[in-house]
Amino acid sequence: MRVLAAAGAPLTIPEILACERDLAQSSVYRNLSVLERAGVLQRILTADEWARYELAEELTEHHHHLICEGCGLVRDFTLSPGVEQSLDAAFAGVASGAGFSLGHHRLDLVGRCGECV
Repeated sequence: MRVLAAAGAPLTIPEILACERDLAQSSVYRNLSVLERAGVLQRILTADEWARYELAEELTEHHHHLICEGCGLVRDFTLSPGVEQSLDAAFAGVASGAGFSLGHHRLDLVGRCGECV
């Protein structure tokens, strides 16, 4: 949790292990799984072989992701309150029309980073 809180960006398991060399790889896998099920962490799937992990928004702030489909890079971004309100209204309308009760939204923009273009 400390490594993810200090990172400022979602991390892969190898990146977590590189930041905290005293951690056992098996413990990291096990703890990430438990913390994800408990809703403390969020797993972000990308196009590369590694999932990335970050603290859940309840512990940080509401944000979205830019995901590179080439290298798997993930960067956070935030939107203005006005844009967030517009998205909330649009998504609530879609959910309502489908008989779905919307709790929150998560937006991932997928493309290619400057290194992969």
